Amino acid sequence: MPLPMPAWTAVIPLRAGSKGLPSKNIRPLAGKPLYRHAVDQALAAGAQRVLITTDIPEVLWAELPLQVTLVERPAELAGDTVPMAPVLQHALQSTDCHGTVVLLQATSPLRQRADIEAALAVFAGGYFELVMSVTPAERSVLKWGTLRGNRFQPLSDPAHCFANRQSLPPVVRPNGAIYVLDADRFVASGSFVSERIGVVEMPAERSQDIDSLEDFERCEALLNKSLKESQA
Repeated sequence: MPLPMPAWTAVIPLRAGSKGLPSKNIRPLAGKPLYRHAVDQALAAGAQRVLITTDIPEVLWAELPLQVTLVERPAELAGDTVPMAPVLQHALQSTDCHGTVVLLQATSPLRQRADIEAALAVFAGGYFELVMSVTPAERSVLKWGTLRGNRFQPLSDPAHCFANRQSLPPVVRPNGAIYVLDADRFVASGSFVSERIGVVEMPAERSQDIDSLEDFERCEALLNKSLKESQA
């Protein structure tokens, strides 16, 4: 029998400002605000606690499940150029959070309970300092490089630049849906960077990220289709 998962906390970051789609985090998606999909996914996967770090008044005033703790995000952490690391660090320190933490972006509503559980299982193995969700990507990126003046610096093995695309190894990219980490380690380091990063793979159809109205409508259509199929 599989070992029971240790207690864990979900963190859901919600920012009021969005240039691509204003107020997207509270916009109704398939019958409920976008951010509530992340809350419900966390609770369904077994989160003992859900922290929402936000500067959105409608969320700060909302009636939410008892397991949810609201963290009012200060203005200096709510700008569109602020990286995620200090936002997460503030949320963890403000709530005296310890142990396993799962960061769930609200803009990945097609993530499933099984994806979260799979990431937690990999992290529970104890080898990785961070586990994140990924999705298959175009392998031809291995041919790319950066410029150092007028010098080409390959991104990976220089031989990849001259190989046939079909012979290149598979490539994945982070999809932003799930990050699993230890609260104390993260607070101490203030960074996601690690030499030991594990992954769980999610298919492209569940790796949709909402940044525009087109993204939102596509996700809503996929969610409604999935709901109809489950009820059939």
